[in-house]
Amino acid sequence: MVARLDPGARALLHDGLVIPAHPLALDPGARFEQRRQEALTRYYLDAGAGGLAVGVHTTQFAVHRESVGLYEPVLRCAAETTRSWTDRRVVLVAGIVGPTEQAVAEAEVARSLGYDLGLLGVTGAPDATEEQLVERARAVGEVLPVFGFYLQRAVGGRRHSPEFWRRLADLEAVAAIKIAPFDRYCTLDVVRGVCASERRDEIALYTGNDDSIVTDLVTPFRVAVDGQVVEEPMVGGLLGQWAVGTRAAVRLLGEAHVTRRTGTVSTGLLALGSEWTDLNSAVFDVAHDFSGCVAGVNEVLRRLGLLSSNRCLEPVDVLSPGQETAIQEVMEAFPHLVDAAFVHEHLARWLAG
Repeated sequence: MVARLDPGARALLHDGLVIPAHPLALDPGARFEQRRQEALTRYYLDAGAGGLAVGVHTTQFAVHRESVGLYEPVLRCAAETTRSWTDRRVVLVAGIVGPTEQAVAEAEVARSLGYDLGLLGVTGAPDATEEQLVERARAVGEVLPVFGFYLQRAVGGRRHSPEFWRRLADLEAVAAIKIAPFDRYCTLDVVRGVCASERRDEIALYTGNDDSIVTDLVTPFRVAVDGQVVEEPMVGGLLGQWAVGTRAAVRLLGEAHVTRRTGTVSTGLLALGSEWTDLNSAVFDVAHDFSGCVAGVNEVLRRLGLLSSNRCLEPVDVLSPGQETAIQEVMEAFPHLVDAAFVHEHLARWLAG
């Protein structure tokens, strides 16, 4: 048996969506704040996000631990808030981690809550071979359609071969792949592997490369497969960076789609890409090898009033030295990229019970 994405969600996914990687709202004492969690979801929906990814790296992988007890509550909160806040069809993506048994169990939880896909990377299965990872994806795909995930090595990922991506794309349950190695060669490995699969037209490619968002969205990726040139685009993004500035991201994706149709890239769009990368450098803490990336996202949201703190579940996940100042500088320089005016206008409504 293979879990299949419903036609409506599939069409949206292939058209290309802005999918923010949903953070976790904690108070200064590291207690879950449901009201602010709901406010975040409402912000993303009103900003025009076409999907939400919950239980992923930006949500913090610690939510998957039984001792923490937040995986099901956080997924439920996002799903129920979405259904009560908007009539739009929103594609819900659940982060799934761990060895096969845990991954399948999490997929069952996500399916029971109405999630459309499971974002499945290597997290929680660091020693598995590529063969074992494919079989793990096959097992999850019997429960929930799969969104493949190439996670960058700085935050727990590892390198995969083009053959791995071809074999993953061959699985009938795989509907999309998030490409986030922060490496152009590895990015092309995914494209090459997918293009070598007979199912390539059934796979939606999404950028997760927060350091090259605009480049990914406007590039017609061309690779050599069996002596032929094959082309595939990245139609949308599933990004931790888009957990802030979601309305700006929706505008950006619209511009990128026009650019791909016309074949003309404006210098203004390229300059915007440079601004996004500069913003991401501070938020994701590139200066300290991404150590403060989750706290950095939370800090932006705290400054905007959506979160009460930048607190993370793991005590070691804090802002790095100098990161707070760097974030302040980019927020002042690029207020249009963090939706400052939009959030200020609607914050009280989103926080209302």
